[in-house]
Amino acid sequence: MSNLTLILLAAGSSSRFELDVKKQWLRIAEQPLWQFVAKRCENIGHFEKIIITSSQEDIEFMKSHADYTFVTGGSSRQQSLKNSLKHVDTEYVLVSDIARACISEAFFKKIISCVGISDCVVPYLGVSDTIVYDGKTIDRERVKRVQTPQLSRTSALKSALLQQEEFTDESSAIVANGGSREFILGEEASHKITKITDLKELSCLKPPSNDTLSGTGFDVHAFDDKGEMYLGGVKIESEYGFKAHSDGDVAIHALIDALLGAAGMGDIGMMFPDNDENYKGIDSKELLHVVVRKLRNFGFVIINVDLTIAAQKPRIGEYKIQMRKTLSAILNIESQRVNIKATTTEKLGFIGRGEGVGVIANVNLKYFDWTKI
Repeated sequence: MSNLTLILLAAGSSSRFELDVKKQWLRIAEQPLWQFVAKRCENIGHFEKIIITSSQEDIEFMKSHADYTFVTGGSSRQQSLKNSLKHVDTEYVLVSDIARACISEAFFKKIISCVGISDCVVPYLGVSDTIVYDGKTIDRERVKRVQTPQLSRTSALKSALLQQEEFTDESSAIVANGGSREFILGEEASHKITKITDLKELSCLKPPSNDTLSGTGFDVHAFDDKGEMYLGGVKIESEYGFKAHSDGDVAIHALIDALLGAAGMGDIGMMFPDNDENYKGIDSKELLHVVVRKLRNFGFVIINVDLTIAAQKPRIGEYKIQMRKTLSAILNIESQRVNIKATTTEKLGFIGRGEGVGVIANVNLKYFDWTKI
């Protein structure tokens, strides 16, 4: 049907997932989980619009992957849903979670076919075990495990979410607001990814691609007779430093650009603008820590790093081992996977004239392999 919008909730922090990688960024072949689910739903249903909620930290990277409507989520599932509903102008809305990754085509079409029979149509599963609540055994036939997606009348859902109470699903909010709810039998295959072990329950998820992702970074900085010199995270004995907004560590800056390039995450200027006072004089190792954390969150693993430092002066040969150890600790890889090369430009150009230093960085990444957990 065309009078239907799909909302996929993907703004969670994955706090129960017990990994640095956010579950929405686990790769299914080449696609992150959120994109895999969105594409799967898009191929099954006919929606006027597909809305995906995202955390503030993730939203720009998500936008680089696909042409959906992306909305910044809130501190709770309900707030994320309210933010999304501001962009819904269809009569009906289907809401699901990215973590509900393997909904079958048959069931997806089944719930969409129920449009109009109630303010909210809710899939559920029964319970086969004995249920004890607050010390008393209760009738398990009356217990329902509620699933998503849930199909709602948009006006009913918007009205229901004006309440101050926090609800864990759409149907509970609608019923509490006086609306109607219709249950339909769900499917066991619609298992929700909450913990790492849940991944083994889902047969529709392909292993991540084993592609190697390469990136190159290049940066230069002129010398300054003020301040101290830092290169590759190491203090260099020198009578001059670098002209820069931060501490001017040109090697780390080139490395950050290479890491961001391999991941498709832009460049250092986009992530740490040089007109932002928060970064004035900052230790570049702190910036590298931020980038490495983001890479892990987004499902990347660093394989190796290769830096070429072009400098007529100062001589850095005695610092290379310390640079390798410093950078490998931040990158969380073995020091032998961090290579540092030094060269001159044979006194040619601004580097050869002793006016500054240039660095070329090359890195390789791969996707985190969740099948080996």
